[in-house]
Amino acid sequence: MPTSRRGGRRRPQNAAPKQPVDVHVADGVRLQKVLAQAGLGSRRTCEQLIADARVEVDGQIVTELGVRVDPASAVVHVDGMRVQLDSSKVTLAVNKPMGMISAMSDPEGRPTVAELVKDRTERLFHVGRLDADSEGLLLLTNDGELANRLSHPSHEVPKTYLVTVEGGEFFPRHGKELTKGVELDDGPARMDKVRVVDAVEGRTMVEVVLHEGRNRIVRRMFDVIGFPVTRLVRTRIGPIALGDLKAGRTRVLGRTELGTLMKSVDL
Repeated sequence: MPTSRRGGRRRPQNAAPKQPVDVHVADGVRLQKVLAQAGLGSRRTCEQLIADARVEVDGQIVTELGVRVDPASAVVHVDGMRVQLDSSKVTLAVNKPMGMISAMSDPEGRPTVAELVKDRTERLFHVGRLDADSEGLLLLTNDGELANRLSHPSHEVPKTYLVTVEGGEFFPRHGKELTKGVELDDGPARMDKVRVVDAVEGRTMVEVVLHEGRNRIVRRMFDVIGFPVTRLVRTRIGPIALGDLKAGRTRVLGRTELGTLMKSVDL
């Protein structure tokens, strides 16, 4: 199909132009107030965002200051990033310690990540899992739509792990085996990236990235190539990094972090 000089696709001559959508809700809240309440800045700053055509409501660029929206239903983006308007929804990063299971309750009485957020009033649930012997980043949220998107294979959210293995010297060919793919008892699996971080006397620290979330998949993949895992720490989920968050601690994702996370799953 021919393209314009700007590199975009030309609209077919017989195609109807896209009709503007009226996003105004007569009994709603002024858009600049909604943005200010969501932490985008002062009312005046938010008015300028609108005037500069940087705000999108339900897929429509809004430039008029008189527009009112329903904060409970409007989907608002600023500079292409989703803005969470519902202040009752929260998403937390958690550094799960070793020995704790990724569950909000356990009939066997084992320690769970629920203990780390027992002082919070929201009904939180975890996104993804780490086995009891693994450590690192988990996300807890009460946003069902975000949790479903993050968990669904179609969005392929990458996860990064720092893995310590034993079994002799880890050569580049071993990394290639993992990125090419290995056969597990529940089907083939492959890693996206494998990078050696450090190696001392038969013990190697490897950073790996993969999209899959099958049970103990990282450990099983290293077992297949003869390098048993002695420590596994998840350091990143999509754009969210563990950073310097200490084991057993939590933090609420900031507005930019949350917007970036939502954008990564097309919200």
